[in-house]
Amino acid sequence: MFSYVGRGIHPTAGFFAGWAILLDYLLVPTLLYVFAAESMVGIFPGTPRWLWALVFVAINTVINLAGVSSLKLANRIFLLIELVFVVVFVVIAIVALTGGTVPGASFSTDQVFDPAKVSAPLIASALSIAVLSFLGFDGISTLSEESTGRRGGAGLAMILALVIVAFLFVVQTWLASALAAGRDSFSDSEAGNAFFTVVEQASSSGWATAFFAVNVLAVGIANAMAAQAATSRLLFSMSRDRQLPAFLHKLNGRRVPQNAILVVSVLSAILVLFFVGQIDTISSLVNFGALFGFMLLHVSVFVHHVVKGKSRNWLLHLVVPLIGFLIIGYVLLNAAVEAKVGGVIWLVVGAGVFLYYRATGRSTEVGSEEPGTLGEGDRTAATTLTKDEDHR
Repeated sequence: MFSYVGRGIHPTAGFFAGWAILLDYLLVPTLLYVFAAESMVGIFPGTPRWLWALVFVAINTVINLAGVSSLKLANRIFLLIELVFVVVFVVIAIVALTGGTVPGASFSTDQVFDPAKVSAPLIASALSIAVLSFLGFDGISTLSEESTGRRGGAGLAMILALVIVAFLFVVQTWLASALAAGRDSFSDSEAGNAFFTVVEQASSSGWATAFFAVNVLAVGIANAMAAQAATSRLLFSMSRDRQLPAFLHKLNGRRVPQNAILVVSVLSAILVLFFVGQIDTISSLVNFGALFGFMLLHVSVFVHHVVKGKSRNWLLHLVVPLIGFLIIGYVLLNAAVEAKVGGVIWLVVGAGVFLYYRATGRSTEVGSEEPGTLGEGDRTAATTLTKDEDHR
């Protein structure tokens, strides 16, 4: 993102876009670890949350350090498991809804849209949840240099990921809401696990337990593993462009940014100790970093194509980014106070880092190189990571 904004608007804007999204990327693994640890305590009552979080950090660190091929294999295994359980849930839901297994539950479009209950504040709240739910698709772009496919494959992968995930998200949410239609509310003990409660009502406690276990593994390992990989690549890229310390863009023998991976792991391990049990707070901070970065990204589309490129494609280069900017701005404006305060503090720290770079003569331009700092060999190595791994 910082590359797009830096080249589309100005290197200074690119730096702050990168700094904002860095807040998102650094906290997403922590959020996932905290969430998974909370779930593990539900399975093993009385165990310390921080212990489970550190176990997940250790597992994902080992997989990431093993190389891109190991990461790819682990992702495919977890993806297959998750898709199998999606199909199982759809079957369970349809059977229950058509067979009258759950009293009061039935197919209806009310779960998709009910005009009597829709309002602007409700949409803003829903968008905040949606932002958090869909964050991660942009992480695909951080692995574009390790792609062995055709040019533009990362962009196509992001679009396909959004379409597929959105479809599955809507279908599962609709079916789960339909199953819950026979209930007026959930108790405090059920609220955090409402999905598994409706699965149990529609099938059996055995299926509910299986879904719960898969969800914990998906969040704590599969999702966090991908988030750690994306975050380490962001650190690698920003370091290579001299916007972060140089040691972060060093590659090990397996052609992975080992130092960046270890830094992300250490930061995650430290942050989970502070944020364990505070899912709402860390979620708000993650949203701020992502939303601020995406706002600048929408501006960069307009500046790059209309202002600099003199494009007259008003629909794609003016109307679409303007609508996106206004929607994101509205959600950000209605974000939690903690998120806005924490986000502003993070941007102030970023401004201090930016001024330090300028005062010490370090360039903040995206893709800038200076003699003796980064050679072409480093870039070549970075673009052939996956190829080398595949040959192994």
